[in-house]
Amino acid sequence: MKTEKSSTYRLVVLALFMALTVVMTLLFRIPIPYGYVNLGDMVLLLAGLSFGGSAGFFVGALGSMLADLFAGYAFYAPITFVVKGLEGFLAGWLFQKMDHKKPLVATVIAGIWMAIGYAIGDTILFGFGAAIASFPLNIAQGLVGAFLSTLLYRWLNPYITKKFK
Repeated sequence: MKTEKSSTYRLVVLALFMALTVVMTLLFRIPIPYGYVNLGDMVLLLAGLSFGGSAGFFVGALGSMLADLFAGYAFYAPITFVVKGLEGFLAGWLFQKMDHKKPLVATVIAGIWMAIGYAIGDTILFGFGAAIASFPLNIAQGLVGAFLSTLLYRWLNPYITKKFK
């Protein structure tokens, strides 16, 4: 049974992951038409791998949405909430379904979803041409995030999840 202490620890760690998502999104961003490429995916995918789908959803949705708001992309915030939230959820959920054996596969699928989700959002906001223009860089961002999060998971997982179990 979970104690109040472990619930508080979980809340604090997830809040730190959300904040780190904001930082990695804002510090390491490359402007592109209709948005920017960043390293925030690495953190939200790591959260999904380390703590499961629900944690990945909240870190991805809230952390990435806050980064959009801080960066002046408020019009993207609702799309980001859904797309990045589902990206984090997918990474955690798929990884769990694969018996914690294929983190790269889970994160690559989640990263591809992110690119597709933003293509849908870009089509709604700006039209199909904008979606096509931004898709290759979103795929690259998803794949880089997948690769880096998998490396970090293998290195950091024993340290960041030991109190969760």
